[in-house]
Amino acid sequence: MIAALVFADIGIKLALAGIVFFGVLNLAGLHTWVERKQSAIMQDRIGANRASIFGIKLFGLFHPLADAIKMFFKEDFIPANGDRLLHTLAPFLSVFFALVAFAGIPFGDRLMVGGRAINLQVAGIYIGILYIFAMLSLGVYGVILAGFSSRNNYALLGSLRATAQMISYEIALGLSIIGLVMIFSTMDLQQMVRAQGGDFSRWLPGIGRWIPMWGIFLQPVAFFVFLTAALAETKRVPFDLPEGESEIIGYFVEYSGMKFGLFFMTDFIETVLVACLATTLFFGGWQVPYLHPDGFHFPWGATAAVGHLVYVGLGIASFSLKVLAFCWLFMAIRWTLPRFRYDQLMKLGWIYLFPIALVNVLVTAGILAFLGARG
Repeated sequence: MIAALVFADIGIKLALAGIVFFGVLNLAGLHTWVERKQSAIMQDRIGANRASIFGIKLFGLFHPLADAIKMFFKEDFIPANGDRLLHTLAPFLSVFFALVAFAGIPFGDRLMVGGRAINLQVAGIYIGILYIFAMLSLGVYGVILAGFSSRNNYALLGSLRATAQMISYEIALGLSIIGLVMIFSTMDLQQMVRAQGGDFSRWLPGIGRWIPMWGIFLQPVAFFVFLTAALAETKRVPFDLPEGESEIIGYFVEYSGMKFGLFFMTDFIETVLVACLATTLFFGGWQVPYLHPDGFHFPWGATAAVGHLVYVGLGIASFSLKVLAFCWLFMAIRWTLPRFRYDQLMKLGWIYLFPIALVNVLVTAGILAFLGARG
């Protein structure tokens, strides 16, 4: 009996992992199409519309498929003096650590099936935010190994530049979420999302019941620090100095074929991960305003009952829409802002974001101490 339950739990976790990874990989692949079409709209162009199947172009949606096929059949080039093992391992490390970070992201509430509660999260890690940050940090190894194994001085400099950027912004990124950890007294992302289902009626009588207790209202300064630092972690414009292949030699200059494709895919996967984190930490995750497990409770007193499956489904839909909105925002930023100079990049991280994040933690601690003293 116990063995059957254990195998059932393992099966459920594997199914959740398959669903999450399937969704993430497809959304990351779709980003290549979105990048073309959204930039075309912003620049008054048509965008991707050449690839077709039996004359059907489908708004250029076949372009990501054509790109993948092309990369699989391109020559796999390894420099003559390069380290073959590390050169092959580097892109896999980058994409692996980016993917496994999604195990800690809750994309829905508990789903009750046959009396069994299924937590819609691949791994119920009670220090989930710490786990995700650890996986993001380990992704640095893929970057530094790519430059080192190529035995190319320019690639090595590019990898050092990328590593310095990622490590620098990880500090501001970590500090930015300390305030939320202090407020919710947990690093479990699922518990943090559930805590955001309340409102501010205790502190703001009258209007407080209209405002959901999302992280963006509790920590607005931390949100902007987090978003800026997280975008720098993804190495996308305006923080794409580690790559900038047309002007600056990046760490994967000696890569071709699908190995290059994995580095390219990692950036998009990290973009989706940042969107998931921003949604989870600051926009209520799967929470829908005024929706509780037994139905809607509107501030003006009206109620509407909903079934359990509808409640869970609305939560998943809410999480998905918020993630897509952030992906759209990141792409709009990518096609709006110019690239920073390297001195500007480091100045933003160390002179501005780091002190702002530190002051935000101190102010949050002071406010919590004051409220605690008042009871």
